[in-house]
Amino acid sequence: MEKGTRHRNNTEKNHPGGSESQEADSGGGGVALKKEIGLVSGCAIIVGNIIGSGIFVSPKGVLENAGSVGLALIIWIVTGLITVVGALCYAELGVTIPKSGGDYSYVKDIFGGLAGFLRLWIAVLVIYPTNQAVIALTFSNYVLQPLFPTCFPPESGLRLLAALCLLLLTWINCSSVRWATRVQDVFTAGKLLALGLIIIMGVVQICKGQYFWLEPKNAFDNFQEPDIGLIALAFLQGSFAYGGWNFLNYVTEELVDPHKNLPRAIFISIPLVTFVYVFANVAYVTAMSPQELLASNAVAVTFGEKLLGVMAWIMPISVALSTFGGVNGSLFTSSRAVGPVNCLGPGCMWRREMNMGPWLCAWLFFAGAREGHLPSVLAMIHVKRCTPIPALLFTCISTLLMLVTGDIYTLINYVGFINYLFYGVTVAGQIVLRWKKPDINRPIKVNLLFPIIYLLFWAFLLVFSLWSEPVVCGIGLAIMVTGVPVYFLGIYWQHKPRCFNKFIELLTLVSQKICVVVYPKGAEDLKMEDRNQDMEQQQPICQPPASKDKDAVGP
Repeated sequence: MEKGTRHRNNTEKNHPGGSESQEADSGGGGVALKKEIGLVSGCAIIVGNIIGSGIFVSPKGVLENAGSVGLALIIWIVTGLITVVGALCYAELGVTIPKSGGDYSYVKDIFGGLAGFLRLWIAVLVIYPTNQAVIALTFSNYVLQPLFPTCFPPESGLRLLAALCLLLLTWINCSSVRWATRVQDVFTAGKLLALGLIIIMGVVQICKGQYFWLEPKNAFDNFQEPDIGLIALAFLQGSFAYGGWNFLNYVTEELVDPHKNLPRAIFISIPLVTFVYVFANVAYVTAMSPQELLASNAVAVTFGEKLLGVMAWIMPISVALSTFGGVNGSLFTSSRAVGPVNCLGPGCMWRREMNMGPWLCAWLFFAGAREGHLPSVLAMIHVKRCTPIPALLFTCISTLLMLVTGDIYTLINYVGFINYLFYGVTVAGQIVLRWKKPDINRPIKVNLLFPIIYLLFWAFLLVFSLWSEPVVCGIGLAIMVTGVPVYFLGIYWQHKPRCFNKFIELLTLVSQKICVVVYPKGAEDLKMEDRNQDMEQQQPICQPPASKDKDAVGP
């Protein structure tokens, strides 16, 4: 392979070739992405990524733990502000360590292989499957709730429908990339229709004078004793709706003038999302009392029944379409391992404008397999369909296991706690990097007050969440700890018995034959290039140098 094809720039490595890609001049075999994302497009990507099914399920959890309408609205606003702070911190890390894998790569480079592996371990086993389980259960709730107008749908029915949704969409994603993208295109419109209806009807209600629960004396009328631990859980519930903000740094490689446009996109988009979320919650309480909202597992359905009359069926259908598309988008993208490889052809063209956020989750699978932290078979694709069948099957099975717990709000607390744990570790790495590498190039450099504010909020959230939900949060911590022996036995231990290595090779070969998958074209070249670039970063950044003489040796 020619030198010009092998040595790609960061844009080529960190983004898959889609419809905007162009062939490299040297060999014609590589692809490079143009800097075509302006400020407006960047804002659209961020807003489209964050707004999803969370706003249809989190309002009940936030209000239930907050104890009053006024405090619940404040929590939605504060969560939006904290999201802005976290996004700015991640933006600095994203341009300082321009590697695929997101916070997994940042934690690994700053704190070492074990910390990075634990981030990957918990993401693959907990975060992605739990997120998909919550979306699937939200879908089944909104489908079944109209059929049970006087009671909650049976849990067994909810789980069964959620499982069928996952299996159907896994089959679609295994069969064809084009089918998956078409499903996504059709069902994405559901969330826009539902949110638009909710906000418009809320404005109409306020104009009619229906704002009893928005008056200060009523808004802060507590229906339960205030508790700091419950307030922390309310923040966890709200943060689920803002999920996806930690992927914003990936946009930098294709942004026009990213040093200016990325912070601007963050300051425009996340406040806009916060505005939409706050007004959606305001709309809910113009039609429902807090007690009515808490009595419903499908708040948008109850809202529609009260205000839309004979057209109330629009709301459950719109939200069901939205959540069905959400499950599809999560499966379509969180399992992808082929992002940075040269998989050419119409069947492999990525629809980034469709769902930028989950698409970026794909990098974690490839980055983990590239570093040897995940089995290489998870980075393989079907020889004809260009679909990552092994990763899709793994994701589907792990998500089905999460459906054992049918309570959506328990799952949100579970995944929210683990998410924030590593968000804080990553932001702490930003401070460590400032201390250990003060002269490293930082195209975007935020004030140190931002990571400090975020870490203070992070500490509050983790301590009091663990205090309020010790079992749920403890299970997440226990799963994370199980990754320690796996790391030392599977990765750190280099000289394994030959029979063990032969067994792994045989298992990989059998998996390849069953799924008819191969390692994507160009991945080996990129793997070697990335490892060559990492030669100077073999030791964690936070570790002191071994000796002066060793520092003098290097490329």
